[in-house]
Amino acid sequence: QVQLVESGGGLVQTGGSLRLSCAASGDTFSSYKLGWFRQTPEKAREFVAAATSSGISTYYADSVKGRFTISRDNTKNTGNLQMNSLKPEEPAGYYCDADSLYPSLLGKNHWDYDHWGLGTQVPVSS
Repeated sequence: QVQLVESGGGLVQTGGSLRLSCAASGDTFSSYKLGWFRQTPEKAREFVAAATSSGISTYYADSVKGRFTISRDNTKNTGNLQMNSLKPEEPAGYYCDADSLYPSLLGKNHWDYDHWGLGTQVPVSS
């Protein structure tokens, strides 16, 4: 079973950039597809971006398309989410999810994944 630990969160200004990382351990990371989600106390968990196990195929929520980039380095067992031009409405806890059942299928729902980390907080100041 894979364990996931997110890092890289922190206070960022509106319009700023931040790079989140997801470190995987305990299993072969290249066997898992990867997804990033975000959540606030007021909202349900929201899909942000997804990548297949190889990283060749990616998919983004419309709200982040063109600003966020998901990537992964399977040699380092790490996934990343580069976030640019952050908006005031985007502060949240950001979570990486992983799934090995269907590694080549992009998943945009939380139930498409069976492993997730504890998240990293990204406050955005105006």
